[in-house]
Amino acid sequence: MASKCAEGRIMNRRIARDSFFDGLLKIGVRFSISMVTLTEKEADAIFDMIDINKSSDIDIIEWSQFLTPQLELTKLFQASPKGSSRKAVISVLNDRELEQMDNMRKRLHTLAKRAMEQNVRLMVDAEQTYFQPAISRLTLDMQRLYNKEKPIILNTYQCYLKDSYNCVETDMELARRERFKFGAKVVRGAYMEQERARAQEMNYEDPIHPDYEVTCENYDRVVNLILNEVKRSGANLVVASHNEESVRNTLQRMKELSILHGEGTVYFAQLLGMCDQVSFMLGRHGCNVYKYVPYGSVSDVLPYLSRRAAENRGLLDGVFKERSLLWSELKRRFREG
Repeated sequence: MASKCAEGRIMNRRIARDSFFDGLLKIGVRFSISMVTLTEKEADAIFDMIDINKSSDIDIIEWSQFLTPQLELTKLFQASPKGSSRKAVISVLNDRELEQMDNMRKRLHTLAKRAMEQNVRLMVDAEQTYFQPAISRLTLDMQRLYNKEKPIILNTYQCYLKDSYNCVETDMELARRERFKFGAKVVRGAYMEQERARAQEMNYEDPIHPDYEVTCENYDRVVNLILNEVKRSGANLVVASHNEESVRNTLQRMKELSILHGEGTVYFAQLLGMCDQVSFMLGRHGCNVYKYVPYGSVSDVLPYLSRRAAENRGLLDGVFKERSLLWSELKRRFREG
């Protein structure tokens, strides 16, 4: 039932043929040689190519699969009067940049193949919103190849972003359509100041939720959405959080869905040295727990750790609690010799 509701919401995010032409003009599609604006006939040809299921409208899945860095639609158009072919392109990448992207893709596939050989998961981290579409696209491409039997490649979703729930919903629907296993790591997010400063400077809507409480609510919604997919299809979920309330909510929902702690579909993750009491409690109850270890010099890892501290606003309270627990354990050991 949950997956049908999700599919219904995605189906509502569609564009009809009569709106498509105006939409292409708004995003600036032009002929790269003649610099002539697309005609309506040519826009119709593009529409027919994107409309894979011939439903007379385009949904978000079909549109996202159409957009690639190498987008060239030469076959849709006749040769120009001078005999040179015309290419309708959305991408502004030059040949050198396309080559660099291909090299990056090859390196990622090398890592993914090695992960599959070793039967381990490869988790691709999330970055700022102006990088993330490319990262997500590459990750989804790898999931198509390596997640056919089980989730090897996991994408990361930052729940402080307003569109994170829709992104998860869309990617899960793509996995269902193309029959690969969905895998996700869920975090709150770490670039709030950068994102808000950039939005203000460039005069677009702030992509971040207004406060920590709303972010936490969205985090729990996203986790619950993916847990339903875990139960339905065997998707994998990593709950990467130092927030005890989020961990408790996840455990409660797992119990309601009869997802066993150690069955290898749901994992928890905390940084080594942060909220270890949460990790120990999870491990004691048979849950799968990762301890994340940043590696490098202090100057290299300190910016990362400071972002984690900013991401987890309740971290200071957790430190005080952890110190109290450590002190109690130390006294217990002294008493018992």
